[in-house]
Amino acid sequence: MLSCSSVFQRVAFMLMAPKLKPQRLHQKTGAEQLVKKARTMTAESSMKDAFSTYADYLNNFNEKRERVVKASRDITMNSKKVIFQVHRLSKDNKEEVLEKAGKDLEAVRDQHFARLMRELQGTDFWKLRRAYSPGVQEYVEAATFYKFCLSGTLCTLDDINATLVPLSDPSLEPLQINILDYILGLADLTGELMRMAIGRISDGEIEFAQRICQFVRQIHRELMLVVPKMDDSYDMKSKMEVMLQSVIKIENACFSVHVRGSEYIPLLGDDAPTSYLLGAADVE
Repeated sequence: MLSCSSVFQRVAFMLMAPKLKPQRLHQKTGAEQLVKKARTMTAESSMKDAFSTYADYLNNFNEKRERVVKASRDITMNSKKVIFQVHRLSKDNKEEVLEKAGKDLEAVRDQHFARLMRELQGTDFWKLRRAYSPGVQEYVEAATFYKFCLSGTLCTLDDINATLVPLSDPSLEPLQINILDYILGLADLTGELMRMAIGRISDGEIEFAQRICQFVRQIHRELMLVVPKMDDSYDMKSKMEVMLQSVIKIENACFSVHVRGSEYIPLLGDDAPTSYLLGAADVE
């Protein structure tokens, strides 16, 4: 029988003996390590190339967006000038004012709108719609305002897009004003017509103001049928509220002249019947 001390000596010897490391069954050669390293470098290089392509695309897209925003601002500014020019309209200078406004509108289309179309041709228009939509809406407002004062009719979306076709490159998809921007611009038109109606009443042109009132009523009535079927659009809802206020202001002005017209004093120094709100006799 072994003694207790000898047993403990054997255990201590086994614990103190060095442990042998397990040998690898497959040792990688130098060639295999080089192949793995080459594959890793190739993957990193392709990833860098891909991200470099993405960066170039985003940089070019942002630069294009800045140019589109600048073109939209120029369209907005010059379209407002056309609107201000039409507001100078009176019974004495109608042909002169409308001729000047027509030339200014053509300049907006041929210069600034053409620049916008060159930037957007061949791209996805909807990606940059937020950048150029304000300018398009202002242009629609100016074109429809000019057309109404010229002929008393509404300039349709097809009429506006037809004037833009000659500016497009035949080999690329042309920029066409979409229906949403047209409706938003048409909603802004009612505000300008309200100002025009109030001004015509003050000049004694009651019939013209009444035609404006009927025209604005019809636009509001038709859009009331369309807007509920549109997607949720905050811009359209807010403009519909402003449009209703414009309709009410024109109706109140025409109603006041019709009911209380005898209280208005004729314009002094003008013998023309149209210079009086009701065509009454001169005040002695």
